[in-house]
Amino acid sequence: MHQPLDDILVVDLTRVLAGPFCTMNLADLGANVIKIEQPGRGDDTRQWGPPFAEGESAYYLSVNRNKRGITLNLQHERAREILRALIRKADVVIENFKLGSMEEWGLGYEALKQINPKLVYCNISGYGNSGPYAGRPGYDFVLQAEGGLMSLTGPAGDAPYRHAIAIVDITTGMYAVSAIIAALRARDRFGIGQRVDLSLLESQVAWLANLGEYTLVTGQSPHRYGNAHSTVVPYEVFQCVDGYFALACGNDGQFKRMMQIVGHPEMAVDERFATNPGRVVNRDALFPRLAEIFAEFTVADLLARLESVGVPCGRINTLDRTLTDPQVLHREMVVEVDHPTIGKLKVLGVPFKFSETPAQIKSAPPLLGQHTAEVLGEMLGYSRAQVEELHAQGVV
Repeated sequence: MHQPLDDILVVDLTRVLAGPFCTMNLADLGANVIKIEQPGRGDDTRQWGPPFAEGESAYYLSVNRNKRGITLNLQHERAREILRALIRKADVVIENFKLGSMEEWGLGYEALKQINPKLVYCNISGYGNSGPYAGRPGYDFVLQAEGGLMSLTGPAGDAPYRHAIAIVDITTGMYAVSAIIAALRARDRFGIGQRVDLSLLESQVAWLANLGEYTLVTGQSPHRYGNAHSTVVPYEVFQCVDGYFALACGNDGQFKRMMQIVGHPEMAVDERFATNPGRVVNRDALFPRLAEIFAEFTVADLLARLESVGVPCGRINTLDRTLTDPQVLHREMVVEVDHPTIGKLKVLGVPFKFSETPAQIKSAPPLLGQHTAEVLGEMLGYSRAQVEELHAQGVV
């Protein structure tokens, strides 16, 4: 059975998270992704632990499935020749080196499009390829700060918090997938490749969404509300007898049904709380009252009541509970693959489901250089003896 991108060859020169997350998604969609790493060291995330599984870091394992891995020492001209030969056959190159590095090696976009005019060349950087910040190193934590996200997270009046997941890297990777597929579509239509330039900063700014527009409309920055919502109330975390739950009451009808099912219908007709604008203005009066009411229930009892009348809510799960949830398992969001040293390895699943051209998890994240001989032999005709010679020379 075909996959959506099973005719696409991707040369992956990225490390850490945004780039590898992008190329993993392309690989899940069927692309032939060749991950290129520095001999002896590899992707930085190979050292980011513990935890490790048989020497492989959980961080590295999280974003490198479905790829074949080779090593090339790009400080060596012979390695750059090999890379150029691979790129002549490639549809996509993606890299996140320091600005100017690829040009210094003679591997920048202007040089590569001469040998492959239909190439889609994607580079990911911290701040983009132009402007006063071009060339600065980009790290997710710093971009959460500079991009405004941290000004919105954490309790009111307390220190700003970073998001626990490297969300700027992840969303940049998602934008990169969309942009690369769009560039491939444009190539199919117009017969030309192009450069796709993404940055962590622009990705962060792009998904400020309603709070970004709030600031543009009012000229004022939103306040931090902790787990609460700035313009929808009640939309936050509450505590029951035996734990916490998240409540997302999105409209007046839901609020009315909620108050009825918990035995306090009078609150739904209180002029302070009957409409969402009223609840937003009077949140300081509403929250303590709701907290008092909900504290009388167990989480299971309260959620059952709320779900019965269509009020969105959910238990706050730890990750071990989420990853054993029956719905998560039914939707194949935890998948087991064979790893050459670990054995059976569980990885997160693919979130998009296709009826005719399914995305698939076929292989585990590669060991450092695992497929060097295989890829160079298959794609460039190198013999095993020639690959061994390259090893001896420090090229691979």
